[in-house]
Amino acid sequence: MDQDHNRSIEISVEQAKLLGSAQRVKILGTMLDTAKTAKQVADELGDSPGSIHYHIQKLYDGGLIDLVETRTVGGIVEKYYKSKAKWFNTKGTQMVDPVLAEDYAAASRTRISLRMQLNAEQYQQMTQEFRELLEKWVTKTLATKGDDSKEYAVGINVVSTETSE
Repeated sequence: MDQDHNRSIEISVEQAKLLGSAQRVKILGTMLDTAKTAKQVADELGDSPGSIHYHIQKLYDGGLIDLVETRTVGGIVEKYYKSKAKWFNTKGTQMVDPVLAEDYAAASRTRISLRMQLNAEQYQQMTQEFRELLEKWVTKTLATKGDDSKEYAVGINVVSTETSE
């Protein structure tokens, strides 16, 4: 994976709302390493090209993916897109995904919280391990489709209890 897509970029709340869809996260996951067309992404995810094209256009219009190449093959224009980053961080303190808000009425919810003492190195290591875990599950679910699967929102907040003065 190239270094550029291993980094995170800051995005607005409006851009973050585009990521409030498991389908769009899957699409981004398919175009991290390699630029792809909507048809290629649709084939990989087992979805219709029209649906994938719609989501790709939203991600492109929102500035989360780049158009990196355009080819004409047999009179058909193929547009190749690539994700701008692997991770997207939001600016500000507003809850980006309303599903993760305390007052969201969820059919099922698992809440896990605890406090621990961490030094700077441990904090960085734990954050990296959370990212790797989430990446693993996005990759595992790229081709997940069917009546028995449901969309879940996952949010991890690691907050220092120290106050800055």
